[in-house]
Order: sequence, then C-alpha cells, then structure tokens
Amino acid sequence: AVVSTQSGHYGRESNLSQEMSEQTEKAFQKQPAVFLNKKRQIGTKVSKTGKDVRWTKNVGLGIKTPREAIEGTYIDKKCPFTGNVSIRGRLLRGTVHNMKMKRTLTIRRDYLHYIKKYNRFEKRHKNISAHVSPAFLDLKKGDSVLVGQCRPLSKTVRFNVLKLISTSGIDKKKFSKF
Repeated sequence: AVVSTQSGHYGRESNLSQEMSEQTEKAFQKQPAVFLNKKRQIGTKVSKTGKDVRWTKNVGLGIKTPREAIEGTYIDKKCPFTGNVSIRGRLLRGTVHNMKMKRTLTIRRDYLHYIKKYNRFEKRHKNISAHVSPAFLDLKKGDSVLVGQCRPLSKTVRFNVLKLISTSGIDKKKFSKF
C-alpha cells in the first residue's frame, strides 16, 4: 500500500520495512545453504517469506547455539552459528571495551607482566577486535564475553563472540584482574 506523507512524497508503509528488517544492504541477503524457491506441493500452503527455513549449526566446544540464532531472521555470513565461519584455535575471555563499530566490538584483556630486575609485576592490557553476531543484541560496555578464534574476517578481526559470560555496569577502563 502506498501512503502519502506531509511532505507530499509517496512511500511504502512501515509494515514492509518491519517485515524485511534483515534486508538492510543493497544486495539481497540470504543464507547460502537455504534454497528459497521451493516448488509448491498440491494442497499445501507456500510461505511468502523464507522465514520458516533457517540453517544453524553447533560450533562445538560445549557452547550452546543462542535462541536468537535459531529463531531469529537476521542474515550474517560471519556469524559462527548461521554463517560460513568455523571456530578453531584459541578461546579468550575479556571485557567489552568499545562497541562503536557495526557488528564489531573491542574487548580488553588485562594481564600481569613479570619484571625480573625488580622482582615485581606490572599491569598490561591488550585490545582485541571481535565480530558480534546479531544474536547478541544485549551486550553492553563492561560485559564479560568469551571469544573464539576464526579465520581473518577483516584487516583486524580474527575472533568471534561466542558467549556472554557475565554482565556488569561498572567502568572497565580500570585494571580489573584483582
């Protein structure tokens, strides 16, 4: 249905934008493992959207697939649960430091480095960029997350968020190991 606005422009209803919320890019987004043009059987109804068909996988390592990944409608080819990314290598734990990028966050890992001359430790940290699947919509700065190593997804991203470990609203800029 076409609706007139106050400015005189004619546009589609907002229903269409809500219905196709996973289509935000110029190219049509779909899961490569799902065939959307299934032929109709006589006497059965055909879904107009491909929402009834969704491909998910178990990443292993004792990590459960989130409910949002199974029941959601998002399309993300870099998601470890619904995309073409396998988790191998290291599993790291850190706190969310920055969430200003699209589907990417920075985690901060604090550690102690031993100085032999003074027989003491000094505080150090590393920042790691990690891809965030749309299945983790409730992440905030300061949350503790588990990330797994995968193939390079971009220039700086080599990890993928696998699990939200704990939530906390305190400032995590400080060194929080002890």
